[in-house]
Amino acid sequence: MTTITPGPTPAADLADEVREPLDAAIADLQTGARAWSLLTLGQRRTLMTRLRAATAAVAEEWADVAATSKGLAPGHPLRGEEWLSGPYAALVALDAYADTLAALAAGRSPIADLKTGTAPGGRTALHTSPLTATDSLLLSGYRTEVWLEPGVSLEQARREAGLAQLRPTESGGVGLVLGAGNITSIPFLDVLYELLAAGRVSILKVNPTQDALVPVFARALAPLIEPGFLRIVRGGGDVGAYLTRHPSISHVHITGSESTFRAIVPTLEVPISAELGGVSPIIIVPGEWTKADLRFQAEHVVTMRLHNSGHNCIAGQVVILSQDWPQREAFLAELKDAYDRAPQRPVWYPNSDRKLDAAREAYPDALWFGGGGGGTRALIETPVTEASPLESTEYFAPVLGVVALPGNGQEFLDAAVAHANDRLTGTLGANVLIDPATQGALGTGFGEAMAELHYGTIAINAWTAFGFLTPTATWGAYPGGTIDDAPSGMGIVHNAFLLDHVERTVVHGPFRPFPRSASSALRGYGLSVLPKPPWFVTSRTGAAVCEGFTRFRIDGNWAAMSVTLVKAFGA
Repeated sequence: MTTITPGPTPAADLADEVREPLDAAIADLQTGARAWSLLTLGQRRTLMTRLRAATAAVAEEWADVAATSKGLAPGHPLRGEEWLSGPYAALVALDAYADTLAALAAGRSPIADLKTGTAPGGRTALHTSPLTATDSLLLSGYRTEVWLEPGVSLEQARREAGLAQLRPTESGGVGLVLGAGNITSIPFLDVLYELLAAGRVSILKVNPTQDALVPVFARALAPLIEPGFLRIVRGGGDVGAYLTRHPSISHVHITGSESTFRAIVPTLEVPISAELGGVSPIIIVPGEWTKADLRFQAEHVVTMRLHNSGHNCIAGQVVILSQDWPQREAFLAELKDAYDRAPQRPVWYPNSDRKLDAAREAYPDALWFGGGGGGTRALIETPVTEASPLESTEYFAPVLGVVALPGNGQEFLDAAVAHANDRLTGTLGANVLIDPATQGALGTGFGEAMAELHYGTIAINAWTAFGFLTPTATWGAYPGGTIDDAPSGMGIVHNAFLLDHVERTVVHGPFRPFPRSASSALRGYGLSVLPKPPWFVTSRTGAAVCEGFTRFRIDGNWAAMSVTLVKAFGA
């Protein structure tokens, strides 16, 4: 690991004491790239198991440092977020990549045993989770599928699954990973994907917001650092700019803002992939909901916005509902109540105060909740004609908008899909909430509407973050982004099956929690054994349950897991 202190000088004039360690790190990686190309698939799988052991050893420290850096004191009910979005995400990804490498080493396609089907438009659909009894229990009621681009056959998908691991002796050179600053597993996962999907070793520049985690990353990723497959550096924009222009860098990957992307690409002479966020819709399809349904789904929506204090590229930002829905006002009342009673937490990401001020100025009639002194969480109900800032600005802060469109049933759904596609900036993720009876009544029209919703991840009765957390799903913008027009980026990550020609991931979740999910299950819409998902911001036991889920992924201790499940029923 190399530690670089940000300097005040422009990138072209970096001081020698800053520049020389960067050059040395890249030189080490050039040697490491050659060493990587000599490893067999079996040796690479062994490397994944070593990484798993190293990550498990620092899991508790990882979650603690991450939570503390975000202002969540010991005992805070939302500290569980840092277990799930940090070490948990890393561990399940390592397991999934190890399985893919094992299949390839045995001469099999990693998707040879997957259940498959078709999606609207004749697309090939791969059912990518759950794949084990453990996943079916811990994440009961949730499943993911990956839709391939139209025209890609199952035979082609099986033949091409593996990406760079189908040509293991070819080197992808040295890549630069510009790490995200909000979710702590993102840099870790991006480095893994570069290595396995592209055969590229990486220099990882950590976002300054995650500087406190660099010692944790260094120990978790030691099995990659030791043989020269990874170097970690710190620094500001000057260091990042220098690295993007370094002649030995063959590729750049960034998870960040569109403004940073725009600052990079004019002088970039190598390919780039990117995940840049966007404005995510939450489409509420009108139906006949019980009071319990209204309350549960209001908490669901609030979680989509307030997880990580709203500092998520995939945070839901615009609720689209029907102005003709008889339960519209009842739902909004539950939404306001859930928004208000979610636990208080800091708005910690740099420049968030400016985003909140911009929302206050654009929407003087907004409702503000939490924190006193005017509040820190905005809830904005506005006519479609006045929704422009909400629909074009990724606030990356606790700002939630509500707009209403006319109609019911298919008419409303088609209008909401068109509105999301045409009016909202970005194509990263969209959420759709619909009760089983209404979905059944829409029939094939519902699936056709989902096919028209042009987002890289679509979550039906779930939050798209579930797709982020599932390593065998894919994560990234809807295909079609270019250097000149990429509001949510280009390319995908995660994708532990190393699939080619991916169009999107679709997540399915239970509309109702246990025990009310039993009635939905009878209709074929999934049985959940959890009374409330532990990642809900309103879960009273979420911190303990998220920690317990992660520890179970580490040691497989069913006795301890049974205690965790009991706690889950106290949510």
